[in-house]
Amino acid sequence: MTEPGWTKLGLIAGGGDLPLEILKAQAGRPIFVVALRGFVDRDYSSTDHVSISVGEIGGIIKALKAAGCDAICFAGYVTRPDLKSLKMDARGLIMVPRALAAGRKGDDAVIRVVVDEFERAGFAVVGADSLIGQGGLPAGVIGVADNIDAHREDAAKAMAVAADIGRLDIGQGAVVANGIVLAVEAQEGTNAMLERVAGLPAPLRGSPEHPFGILAKRPKPIQERRVDLPTIGVDTVERCAAAGLAGIALEADGALIVDRDGVEAALERHGLFVLVEAAS
Repeated sequence: MTEPGWTKLGLIAGGGDLPLEILKAQAGRPIFVVALRGFVDRDYSSTDHVSISVGEIGGIIKALKAAGCDAICFAGYVTRPDLKSLKMDARGLIMVPRALAAGRKGDDAVIRVVVDEFERAGFAVVGADSLIGQGGLPAGVIGVADNIDAHREDAAKAMAVAADIGRLDIGQGAVVANGIVLAVEAQEGTNAMLERVAGLPAPLRGSPEHPFGILAKRPKPIQERRVDLPTIGVDTVERCAAAGLAGIALEADGALIVDRDGVEAALERHGLFVLVEAAS
């Protein structure tokens, strides 16, 4: 395995399993976890870590430097916080005007402001994909592909819709069934979007007995790919199955699969597939 270009990694962890996947993949290498209070929903008590507010930018930088970190990775989901109730330090307050101005353009603009702040503090920013050995997700099919040709048109349209909303920095995902756009992802995130699809009238979507429809997730054209690549995991597959969908479409080299073995097992269990295609 190629040695990393860092001495000690600071893992800035939000919600979900991706931070744990990184810790597992990088076992034996020095990692310090910054658990973002209010977003972390996994246990990091057995690791070298600190729990801190996302608004305490100065505190995070100080903790990372005290731990000897020279690189950082942002992993896990973080939604836009309520600034009125967010605990912030002096550096966080100084950054607020830039973040607010960027926020009018979209989430990716905010991410670039945050990344720039840490790079100016001297940290290299490392992508999660390289840390879990997914530096390039290849094109192909994962899961049950027996009837995949019947869903290619929905997959192509869902990917096109996801690209369109991505150009406006709205979201990364869309759901299409029988040519009809059932949902697009915005601030609510993928899970909430899939819950909305599951609540739609039965004629519009599939069912576990007769699945149809595709969830597409792809990077925004302006994506800061070191920070916010589209990610799926076992929970994504389970929610797609509950919504009656037939599969998931991803962009080659543009997505992460957390717990690959678990995802493959869930796809087999529900008769679903993941279609990975080159960007168009």
